[in-house]
Amino acid sequence: MTVSAQSGTSRRRGGGHAHGGGESGGFRAFRVVALVVTLFVFVFPILWMVLASLKKNVDIFNPAKTLDFSPTLDNFVKVFAEQHFVQFTLNSFVVAGVSTLLSLVIGLPAAHAISRFAMKRPASIVLLARIMPAIALIIPWYFIFARLHLLGGYSALVIAHMFPSLPLIVVILISFFDGLPIELEEAAQVDGLTPIGAFVRVALPLSRPGIATAGLLSFIFSWNNFLFSLVLCGSDTKTLPVAIMDFIGYASIDWGGLMAATTAITVPIMVISVLCQKYVVSGFIAGAIKG
Repeated sequence: MTVSAQSGTSRRRGGGHAHGGGESGGFRAFRVVALVVTLFVFVFPILWMVLASLKKNVDIFNPAKTLDFSPTLDNFVKVFAEQHFVQFTLNSFVVAGVSTLLSLVIGLPAAHAISRFAMKRPASIVLLARIMPAIALIIPWYFIFARLHLLGGYSALVIAHMFPSLPLIVVILISFFDGLPIELEEAAQVDGLTPIGAFVRVALPLSRPGIATAGLLSFIFSWNNFLFSLVLCGSDTKTLPVAIMDFIGYASIDWGGLMAATTAITVPIMVISVLCQKYVVSGFIAGAIKG
């Protein structure tokens, strides 16, 4: 009877392992399917955009020409040679780069002060500014910049783009400074550094992942900003999101040129994101752990 009981127990254990192995295999299959579906959802629109930019307009919506078509660069020639997209690209880099740099210069000490002095109310105000809809600011911005004779220039665009970028940078960096031991800065001050020197030589180097994350996200949001640029830019300071509207007419849409223009907008950001990926990932991980 003892042998039979043991064998029965072994069979039950074996059956349990087999059942568990079935669940594990099913979960792996589900995970693979979910990954494939997610990649398809994200990659398919980009792939369609790139392929459409290499087609003639008559071939874009022809199902038979989805993959079997003769590629052409006429759309890109039209974008860069006829529509002056080189100048628009330079405008976008100037506006996004300067607004991000100024936001970092202002946001870094602000986030450090809010973190070190536990300023809960200023932090709430900064977060409130971050979630404020951009449409509510268009009329005030337009009125102010028109009165200051800045409308249509780089200054108006940079200041307007800083409004969403600066709160984003402050909110992200507060969590990084919260995770830095204050004893490190106090030890640096004991060694002779001023509070500003301790901030520059100790806090900033340790917060590089957070600075990279906040800076990249701020640059991307500014690069893709359409509403502020549409209202505040001039003919010489037009940015890329506004420039693509030139391919949309009253009676027709130049889909080939539009897809080539959107590809020209997307590729620089994708390249920058890939090059800075490790810093962004480490920044998000560090912020999650410290926050």
